[in-house]
Amino acid sequence: MVQTVNWSWSSALIGAASASAMAAIIHGKPRDPNFHLISISLTSFKLNLPLLDAEVILTVHVTNPNIVPINYSSSSMSIFYDGSLLGSADVQAGTQPPNSCQLLKLPARLNGLELAHHAKRFLADLARGEMVLDAEVDIAGFAKVLWWTHKFKVHVDSHIVVDPVFLDVIDQENKSELELFNV
Repeated sequence: MVQTVNWSWSSALIGAASASAMAAIIHGKPRDPNFHLISISLTSFKLNLPLLDAEVILTVHVTNPNIVPINYSSSSMSIFYDGSLLGSADVQAGTQPPNSCQLLKLPARLNGLELAHHAKRFLADLARGEMVLDAEVDIAGFAKVLWWTHKFKVHVDSHIVVDPVFLDVIDQENKSELELFNV
């Protein structure tokens, strides 16, 4: 005995809508942005007797892997050497399109007096050709999905090894943690 199956357009549409909604939920899950320091460029020395303060530009490659654009407010990145605050870099407010990457140029000022407090360690780093810097930043913003606005905060910790003479980036490890808030 052969059984016939009744097929209907409404069942097919409900099935297709359910599959599309599930795919959107899986693909639309918020993902952490990626940060990668490309270069450090020395722009100037400021005489701060008896020491010199340095101004640099940090070029950071930022990737937004999400399916919605993000808007973020300005913040400040703290730069540490040997556990002490060496300087800071300003992150300007901005926006980033979905599934995109961009280069940010962050002006930073490094305190020569703080570096002088670690002169022994700095001289050892010069001889070795490697200097370890740590940086951290909290970036707050929002992403809008249809009519819902989702606030977020990203905390980024970076561990960067640079050449202390030429300021070339030798190695780095970046960790970011995304926290979402319901509005």
